[in-house]
Amino acid sequence: MTPAFSVCVYCGSRSGVNPDFARVAAQVGRWIGQHQGQLVYGGGGGGLMRIVADATLDAGGGVIGVIPQALVDREWAHRGCTELHIVDTMHDRKRMMAERADAFLALPGGLGTLEELFEVWTWRQLGYHDKPIGLLNVDHYYDRLLDFLGVSVEQQLVADWQMHLLHSDSDPAALLKALVEAAGTSPAARLNGI
Repeated sequence: MTPAFSVCVYCGSRSGVNPDFARVAAQVGRWIGQHQGQLVYGGGGGGLMRIVADATLDAGGGVIGVIPQALVDREWAHRGCTELHIVDTMHDRKRMMAERADAFLALPGGLGTLEELFEVWTWRQLGYHDKPIGLLNVDHYYDRLLDFLGVSVEQQLVADWQMHLLHSDSDPAALLKALVEAAGTSPAARLNGI
């Protein structure tokens, strides 16, 4: 069955110390599955990555994992994905994830999550895609990042219109609904030359 939509979720390969991170990751996965959606993610078998994938599967959704061979060799892959794509490089991973998604959502995470969020946001502002991007600000996790970005706007290094490309909310259901609606009923435009 063809999924109604695909959401690429970036999140931690660790769970962190705040139990709300795991709770919200499970909510995100359940919402995707319950709405006949598909999760696209980095294929990891631990932390918030596993929680969101398992919750999507348990709710009847499909899960596409994309992971480089080097991480599979470290036994970090989630073998229960609907589709598990093993690729050569991190660049291949990020490209495939972006191509298979209609929207992007960042949950709490570390360096990898931040890097993926900023890359796909940069691609959007450069016109390489027009897919919606969300930041799920669980328990104020991203408050200081958003404050810093506000300083960047004040210093005229980031424009207001660039900030408006990022949808930020603390409510997972509201944010997911907004992203799916912004993506439209048909898949958003394919990536251009990334």
